[in-house]
Amino acid sequence: MGASDPEVAPWARGGAAGMAGAGAGAGARGGAAAGVEARARDPPPAHRAHPRHPRPAAQPSARRMDGASGGLGSGDNAPTTEALFVALGAGVTALSHPLLYVKLLIQVGHEPMPPTIGTNVLGRKVLYLPSFFTYAKYIVQVDGKIGLFRGLSPRLMSNALSTVTRGSMKKVFPPDEIEQVSNKDDMKTSLKKVVKETSYEMMMQCVSRMLAHPLHVISMRCMVQFVGREAKYSGVLSSIGKIFKEEGLLGFFVGLIPHLLGDVVFLWGCNLLAHFINAYLVDDSFSQALAIRSYTKFVMGIAVSMLTYPFLLVGDLMAVNNCGLQAGLPPYSPVFKSWIHCWKYLSVQGQLFRGSSLLFRRVSSGSCFALE
Repeated sequence: MGASDPEVAPWARGGAAGMAGAGAGAGARGGAAAGVEARARDPPPAHRAHPRHPRPAAQPSARRMDGASGGLGSGDNAPTTEALFVALGAGVTALSHPLLYVKLLIQVGHEPMPPTIGTNVLGRKVLYLPSFFTYAKYIVQVDGKIGLFRGLSPRLMSNALSTVTRGSMKKVFPPDEIEQVSNKDDMKTSLKKVVKETSYEMMMQCVSRMLAHPLHVISMRCMVQFVGREAKYSGVLSSIGKIFKEEGLLGFFVGLIPHLLGDVVFLWGCNLLAHFINAYLVDDSFSQALAIRSYTKFVMGIAVSMLTYPFLLVGDLMAVNNCGLQAGLPPYSPVFKSWIHCWKYLSVQGQLFRGSSLLFRRVSSGSCFALE
């Protein structure tokens, strides 16, 4: 967030919603949710006599399976794999940063260009705000092409820290290997396994989110300086000093609660919905059952990410609210007492999904813009 997060990729927070809707965020969410399904599809190792009994973690020969049997996540390849994930995450983060940057400026209500008149499908005249591409061109005109990557450094550090944290937690608390149970007669057992796996993913996501959130706050504030042309937050170390001096330790965790709530709702909503659909609606006798189940997880990720977008929006707004930057002060934003106050304000204004769409942005009825 876009925003987001331990956001290795905005697509993870809602698939294609990164461009058309609830993106940002969420990078780790989609990966965490998909991990449950991936491990569930893997068969148990052949040498185990009792697949339902986890191997003692103290055994040196014990191998855990992260998405594929005997894959990259085990043995001596673990450090190399972790470095590969960090490098891939950094590449995706850098490529998607302009998208997240424009989304954040829209989230805080910065509209430097007037809307244009267009027509809807019914032929009626409506006002459209600039799309992502028009907005990005405006940023290039003001700051040059390098301006599209404002705030990238702390975001790269945030995502790398999140990835390393998740990898370290998997080593310290290795997940139990499970086999897929899709028969309706075993629904209770299967549900228990989904709950167990989702709880494990939730723990990893919450811990990585908390550790990486201070860098996320710095990244958000670096980006919104575009609104007032400030230079208060110019580097990671200097930003850490300013935040600690002005706001104390809690200043690094503003907006954390709505982000955590959004992560939890996303994980449980996505995994449980996909599980029930796959168990009740997808028959094992169907030849394409496995393919359908994989698409079910993807579709549920998009749908649930749209529903949890307000948590992302509120968390990002709280990260920049009342921090001495123009984007976090009136008239752009009231000074919020809490994230609940922010949520209620956006709800009354009908702006809980502001910034969720970056292509077709119609002017809302309560906007100051009007057709002449």
